[in-house]
Amino acid sequence: MYEEHFGLTRKPFQLSPDAEFFFPSAEHRRALSFLQYGLMQGDGFIVITGNVGTGKTTLVHAMLAEQDDSDLSIATIVTSNLSENDLLQLVAHNFDLPTGDGNKATLLGHLEDFFVDEAQAGRRILLVVDEAQNLPAESVEELRMLSNFQLDGKPLVQIFLLGQQEFRTTVLSEGFEQLRQRIIATYHLNPLNDAETKTYIEHRLSIAGWQDSPTFTDEAYGGIFSFTEGVPRRINNLCDRLLLYAFLEEIETIDRDVVEVVSNEIGAEFWGGMPERSEIDDHLESESPAEVFDSPDMPLETVARTMFDKANVQNRLTTLERAVDGLGHNLKPEIAQIREEIGFLRVMMDDLLHEVRQMAQNSVKVTAAPRTSGSSKSTRKKRA
Repeated sequence: MYEEHFGLTRKPFQLSPDAEFFFPSAEHRRALSFLQYGLMQGDGFIVITGNVGTGKTTLVHAMLAEQDDSDLSIATIVTSNLSENDLLQLVAHNFDLPTGDGNKATLLGHLEDFFVDEAQAGRRILLVVDEAQNLPAESVEELRMLSNFQLDGKPLVQIFLLGQQEFRTTVLSEGFEQLRQRIIATYHLNPLNDAETKTYIEHRLSIAGWQDSPTFTDEAYGGIFSFTEGVPRRINNLCDRLLLYAFLEEIETIDRDVVEVVSNEIGAEFWGGMPERSEIDDHLESESPAEVFDSPDMPLETVARTMFDKANVQNRLTTLERAVDGLGHNLKPEIAQIREEIGFLRVMMDDLLHEVRQMAQNSVKVTAAPRTSGSSKSTRKKRA
């Protein structure tokens, strides 16, 4: 709608991944180096994690766009909660293999025959699994079993696993030691910083033929970063709406005021209606932990914040992870041990959160019991 009005040749902020718009931020360059390094090895697993919208899929598309298709057979699957048998069928389907009656032995036979034929033809197999955090443990194990296929002592399949942050905890949890031993590179993708957010926006606009119309003020860029926290998908969403707003309102300059207007309009779409962090903090300051536990309608994540915010544990872990990731792929054993310890710390925090949930559920049962005190009625009425 607004493309012709602003002289753009295409839509600059579409949400679907497009390798042509790949922006090589410092984070993405490092992650791309890890992918390229792993691909050169032709073996094992490469794990790329990151929060929603940080550009994991676009990163892989950008890497694959640079590869010679003649020596690679690539299949990309986006997973949901697939059983191991369903996963094998999906892999076979993406390689255009018959799935038959879905019998596991038959599927594995077809896949192995195909992998061997490709290897003898001089092609390597690359399987990219997106949204890996959705896979049950049994399906992750099935992927590891696929990596066992060999010909003349050389592996036939290499697998890239892309997932959200919680997938790191899955990999580091009990029962995945054999998988961990086959991971040859891993990287956690963080959002853009404020300077990169500005460059990212101008990069995408330039590819779409932008001639500084509309103009973005420096304050507008700052507002975009504040609202999106540097997450590329959020930036795309907001900037697309900013261009539409500028077109409809017939304005040529997007400033901080415009960003705030549009941000307020679509805030609930980004955050799912969750209250601002300042509102949560105010609430926690006004109520004791006992009062929080006694509120059945209080989100349990808020209860967890009551326990963990003072220590700021998550932020400390994230900072430490960034430092470890920045050390490159030639990790010393000591650094690898630190990375594993971080994972175990996250597992311990998950256990603590589980205990919090149990305490909250017990509290709900207590508050749900009949009360005869008039003061209790007035308290519930006040909260309502």
